[in-house]
Amino acid sequence: MRLISLLILFFTGSLQLTAQRICGTHEYNVRNQHTVQILDQTSTAGSHSRDTVANEIITIPVVVHVLYHTTAQNISTPQILSQLKVLNEDFRRMNADAANTPDAFKSVAADAKIMFCLAQINPAGRPASGIVRKFTTKEYFSVDDAMKFSAAGGDDAWDNKKYLNIWVCNIQNNVLGYASNPGTQADKDGVVIQFDAFGNTGTLRPSFNKGRTATHEIAHWMGLKHIWGDNNCGDDGIGDTPQQSGYNNNCPSFPHMSTCSPDANGDMFMNFMDYTSDACMNMFTEGQKTKMRGLFALHNYRNSFLSSFACDSTLATAAPLPTNDSSSVSKPLPTVQIFPNPVHSDFGFAALNGYSLEGKQYVIMSANGEVIIKKTILNVNDKVNISSLHTGIYIIQIGQGSDRVVLKLIKV
Repeated sequence: MRLISLLILFFTGSLQLTAQRICGTHEYNVRNQHTVQILDQTSTAGSHSRDTVANEIITIPVVVHVLYHTTAQNISTPQILSQLKVLNEDFRRMNADAANTPDAFKSVAADAKIMFCLAQINPAGRPASGIVRKFTTKEYFSVDDAMKFSAAGGDDAWDNKKYLNIWVCNIQNNVLGYASNPGTQADKDGVVIQFDAFGNTGTLRPSFNKGRTATHEIAHWMGLKHIWGDNNCGDDGIGDTPQQSGYNNNCPSFPHMSTCSPDANGDMFMNFMDYTSDACMNMFTEGQKTKMRGLFALHNYRNSFLSSFACDSTLATAAPLPTNDSSSVSKPLPTVQIFPNPVHSDFGFAALNGYSLEGKQYVIMSANGEVIIKKTILNVNDKVNISSLHTGIYIIQIGQGSDRVVLKLIKV
């Protein structure tokens, strides 16, 4: 009986451990403080640098490095795509469970206006899928960055000025993920996620099956701390997140009080930066939004992403690599390009691969979808003047229906 009781206690403890969120970000960044680079404010002041524009949608190209030792760890493309969908919903406050935010906190709940895409161009300028799959001889990785280097059984990072690198692998000691601080050296910059806590469909573990681990870790990558400040009644540096004594697990009931709760609303345990289960998380605050978006401002660590074209496959500058895989589907060749892009005043269109531009209508829209210019192309040599527009991201739609081409334009 004693042996049976001990076994029950052991397995119960194991289940509790696997059901508890373990984020390695704080410990990782404390240990690696010496690797964080001092920001050179001239490094982001190149000819294409610009500041953020109020309410523009910041789009971040993502490359997912899938490192697998077993078949289960080689997660499917639908599972990866499900994670991108979750990120776009969570950072835009378009997640269905946003309705679960308590009334007491709804006034500070925020649409961060940040979105993500799988990179369509690789660092060599070739068309890409944004997914790299690689077999590794390592059964698991520790929180030591080995997964970020091919020589250590991982996969080398893509240019951290243009891509958010996400390594999906098997992490030791039930760690669900960790992220580098802004300013971490380039070859280590990015996010690491446990393979069965990535996305909301496919190979997933209970309690962490809605893709919120990546939401949590990517917010760290954009400068957010844990909501309790990684200290007893600590400070996360955000004014509209209430102080709390420590992290919360599972799904508390509202209100949930802690020893340092400032008022009767208690802890903001549904914040993406707490440790609650995926099903309990549903919000960022306005203060967190400001903190994250501030990293993309001129002269800040993530500013270069405002000039990254990696989401737009039409801007590839090199041919696809040849493949012998008969199951692969070749990407359609670009049909129209904009030049120059980024542009200060005048730009033109270039028709490619037999596409006809004459007589087609083009529409220039803001990042929020507001139509600004609508005209017909009468002569392919005509230039379009946008000197009166504010700096920022614009969307150009040429043609309609199956003949429609959508491009991104950057005004500097």
